[in-house]
Amino acid sequence: MNKKKLWSIALLLMLVLSTFLAACSSDTTGTTDSTDPKDDSKDGEVEESTDPKILVFGRGGDSVYLDPARATDGESFKVTQNIFETLLNFGPQDTTINEGLATEWNTEDGLTYTFTLREGVKFQDGTDFNAEAVVKNFERWSNGTEDQFPYYASMFGGFKGDEGHVIESVTAEGDNTVIFKLKRPQAPFLKNIAMSPFGIASPTAFEKDGDKFTDNPIGTGPFKFVEWKKNETITIEKYTDYWNPELPKLDKVIFQAIPDNSARLTALTTGEIDLADGVNPADSNNVTGNADLQLYERPSMNVGYLGLTNTRPPFDDVRVRQAMNHAIDKQSIIDAFFNGGALIAKNPMPPSISGYNDDIAGYDYDPEKAKELLKEAGLEDGFEMDLWAMPVPRPYMPDGTKVAEVIQKNLADIGIKANIVTYEWATYLEKTKNGEADAFMLGWTGDNGDADNFLYVLLDKDNIGSNNYAYYSNDEVHDILIAAQTEVDEAKRNELYAQAQEIIFAEAPWVPLAHSTPLLAGKVNLLNFLPHPTGSDKLAEVDFK
Repeated sequence: MNKKKLWSIALLLMLVLSTFLAACSSDTTGTTDSTDPKDDSKDGEVEESTDPKILVFGRGGDSVYLDPARATDGESFKVTQNIFETLLNFGPQDTTINEGLATEWNTEDGLTYTFTLREGVKFQDGTDFNAEAVVKNFERWSNGTEDQFPYYASMFGGFKGDEGHVIESVTAEGDNTVIFKLKRPQAPFLKNIAMSPFGIASPTAFEKDGDKFTDNPIGTGPFKFVEWKKNETITIEKYTDYWNPELPKLDKVIFQAIPDNSARLTALTTGEIDLADGVNPADSNNVTGNADLQLYERPSMNVGYLGLTNTRPPFDDVRVRQAMNHAIDKQSIIDAFFNGGALIAKNPMPPSISGYNDDIAGYDYDPEKAKELLKEAGLEDGFEMDLWAMPVPRPYMPDGTKVAEVIQKNLADIGIKANIVTYEWATYLEKTKNGEADAFMLGWTGDNGDADNFLYVLLDKDNIGSNNYAYYSNDEVHDILIAAQTEVDEAKRNELYAQAQEIIFAEAPWVPLAHSTPLLAGKVNLLNFLPHPTGSDKLAEVDFK
């Protein structure tokens, strides 16, 4: 065969080979028939994308602390719930008790509790989680002060040495057993230790860092802390040595503060964030009508209220507090700002909590009655006051400033001049806790589903200076609430809570406003996000399609 013919055959073979290679290339880089751009399937098999899974979670405000034991606000717990773990967990969307860092627990007399701990767990600094670590956490809290660990005092009757302190001792037996001894039975004890503030921290870390532990928090959770840009973002990332190798599904979560609800929803719509907490009820149709979004309802377990500092004149007069209750048109507030997604509040706790007293009638909207009460109190011509408006939207209060304007108008109708003031969120909470406000807008999302977590925590004299921002004190209410804590019979507990609510209603330390059903919105491809009634959402199972 001559060279010219050989050259022709070679060219033909090269042409065939190049066509074949081009066809193979188009199978992997060209457009496929799949509707999922990440579906590079062959024979029914799907290859997962290697791109990191990052969730940007838009929320109304920044955290105050990342040490859960120091925090009292929901924005802090949103983050710490995913860095730390508690001995017990709540159910995915309720407050039933489930295993956590403890896999077994038992008590025979309601005074001694034995917990068997999960083995093979490490803190995010590489140190071991064990019984001694649990003991050191409880020693840290019980030896603290109100300024350091306010929730501990609220839930366990004070600190070590205080008369009301419930916990007698916490001891380790070997590496995996912890024994709690109580001075008296505490009916909500198991629910209390499942709460976000009692996330178990690395003793090595908090002993080294002291008060600065909040800036570099270390727990056993599925995510570890990366960075905190104050009033902007907090970043956490997958903890690769987490005890459950299947979790978390996400590689990173960025919590982004966007104070305005509408701006947050816009950020979701434009793709800047993946999940938005605090959707205005009026915007719910915009979410359900958008094929790229999905709407979530958080199970309701909250109360929004106007607190009255009971030690500041003229709110030290019960008649003035009752007049405030009659003066405010709660229904108009719910119609205007909750879009029907709330109930009028008449008690300090929502109807979903066992022990709720539905026999209480509530204060009806009656400006004339309010004027009569002011006259009886010697304030026929009214008075001037400061009305503190929340600077951030919360589940129980979608727009604090606008609601404050409605309240301002209602009070003007009975001769009260209310000057609206506000502060940055952390400052607002601190100054309110210190009793510096005349009247303040605030609210509470329940931590554990128990009446004690509303009535005792928010309105007992033991908690003045922590969560009792109204500085309300009543010895009879205190005795009833302590008796209810100690009583293990549910029916008898409910009777006691009903009595306490009757006294609280008559003394009117607040103006209860609303129990809301909070709304959230997320991208349609977001999976396994389950809003929790406590407002502290676990994100370990969350994924993207």
